[in-house]
Amino acid sequence: MKLLRIVLTLLASAVVAFASSTLVAAEPPLKLGVGLFQPDKEKNDATYKPLAAYLAAKLGRPVELRTVDTWEGLAKSLANGETDLALMGPWGYVLANNEARAQVVSTILYDGKPEYFALMVTHPGSGITKPADIKGRSFAFGDKGSTSGYLIPLHYFMKQGIDPEKAFSRVLYTKHQAIETEVAAGQLDAGADYNRNRNAMIEQGLLKAEQSVIIWQSDPLPNDAFAVSEALAKDKAFVGRLQAALTDVGPQLKSAPDLLPAHYTGFVTKDNAFYKPIRDAGLATGKLEPK
Repeated sequence: MKLLRIVLTLLASAVVAFASSTLVAAEPPLKLGVGLFQPDKEKNDATYKPLAAYLAAKLGRPVELRTVDTWEGLAKSLANGETDLALMGPWGYVLANNEARAQVVSTILYDGKPEYFALMVTHPGSGITKPADIKGRSFAFGDKGSTSGYLIPLHYFMKQGIDPEKAFSRVLYTKHQAIETEVAAGQLDAGADYNRNRNAMIEQGLLKAEQSVIIWQSDPLPNDAFAVSEALAKDKAFVGRLQAALTDVGPQLKSAPDLLPAHYTGFVTKDNAFYKPIRDAGLATGKLEPK
């Protein structure tokens, strides 16, 4: 009888373990949306697939990666349930938090720092030495979901009493790399960018430093957010596992040290309060509805 009880106990344990593993396997994949940080979708997907695979292993669930080519689009996808997890720009995160209560869990580090800078650039022959000189000239913003390419320079212009649509001869909205390329070629007089993109383009040989002149730099801004949907944010145990997995990312992770592009050195746990400067700029420009 004792032997029979032992056998039955082992069988019961095996059934429970099998059932548990079946339930885990049956869980739907986590959908990870990543902004277009690289020149095109193919390169972006290739760059962030290792991070998706790492998170899948750490979280015990499949993670499906997709690149979303505008910050506005990524914010909307997180809001409407198309995305569960997102690596997104600060303004996109604030929009998603405001509209759908998405929650940041971590902030990416660039050269060990959780902050970066918005810039305005021109070309050496433009005669422009400061933002006020752009009046009557052409200027390019990033897309309207961009922090450094749109929200922060727009906020700066508003504080200076400058309405870009009236003060500038032509206003465009395009991608950061296109802005640098067209400004350097003299096709645009000036444009908005951010230090990480400009540095990367110079290092990759896509831009010569002497062709791009910085005429304005913002105060430090919070780096890109790793955010989760409202539904996942309620699962505190899951959020804890995700934050622990992200904190381990970086050169110190000897089993997989290259999960992020050059200069991106890991993640640090942050909450919504870290993004207050972006929210304040959104409210001040009227681009964010108070909730």
